[in-house]
Amino acid sequence: MHHSSLNGFIRAIPTVLDPKGPYALVLLEDSVEVDSTIAHCLKSGFSEVLVFGNPDLHPKEDAGVHLIAHNMHEKGAFSSVVNAMIEACAGQWLHYCFNAEYLYFPFCETRNVRELVAFNMEERRDTIMTYVIDLYSSDLGKHSNAVSLENAHLDKSGYYALQRFTQDGHALERQLDFFGGLRWRYEEHVPWAKRRIDRVGLFRAYKGLELKENHTFNDEEYNTYSCPWHHNISATMCSFRTAKALMSNPGSMYAIPHFWWKNSEKFEWNSNQLMELGLMEPGQWF
Repeated sequence: MHHSSLNGFIRAIPTVLDPKGPYALVLLEDSVEVDSTIAHCLKSGFSEVLVFGNPDLHPKEDAGVHLIAHNMHEKGAFSSVVNAMIEACAGQWLHYCFNAEYLYFPFCETRNVRELVAFNMEERRDTIMTYVIDLYSSDLGKHSNAVSLENAHLDKSGYYALQRFTQDGHALERQLDFFGGLRWRYEEHVPWAKRRIDRVGLFRAYKGLELKENHTFNDEEYNTYSCPWHHNISATMCSFRTAKALMSNPGSMYAIPHFWWKNSEKFEWNSNQLMELGLMEPGQWF
């Protein structure tokens, strides 16, 4: 279903969306792997997939998919879209991602995202922390934009976290800044403010909640990686986005002959590999 504007779509929400949810928001930056991103969201169990971007990209139409025309290249575009949907869908679980990004959570081969959020709510949690795991082709000669589903690789090590502080220097409880992947290995090409790989990619919306440009929320509890009493389930965003950017930026595309290094590993497109590498954990979900 096509919608000509974000505001027009929001007005139509009561009549066009399944109230049960949850919803996936797919933000299109370009035409790379648009259909596979949408298909992955549908396979994961989202009741509706809301695709925002240039209508000229023409993603494949499917049941449960809504195409909303919106300029995703304006400053602050991704946060303005997410915040508009938070306001319009208070009480609903939302997931946001960019094209060529794929949400993986523990046991996602046999359990769907509806079961995931139901379990999380039983644990009195309204968020699921997601870590952006960079994917890249090991052969940039064949795949000049570094994107290949068949030849996708990831870094199996090189991830770390630092304590997060307030502006006046106080440590924030249960909050860390996570780093690793291509943003760490090629940090000279990545601005400091964009090097973090943690993102609360799946959360329950409420009126007054606001997503900031740095992928954190105005509610500090929403930025925590776990509750106070035990570890919680976490997930990953397996993403070609950084590799694409490094290969399209004139300042880096000629400086990087390949992304392959000794700690590269072929991505097997399953949750078990990600858990074995310690990139996400099941918490109490067995």
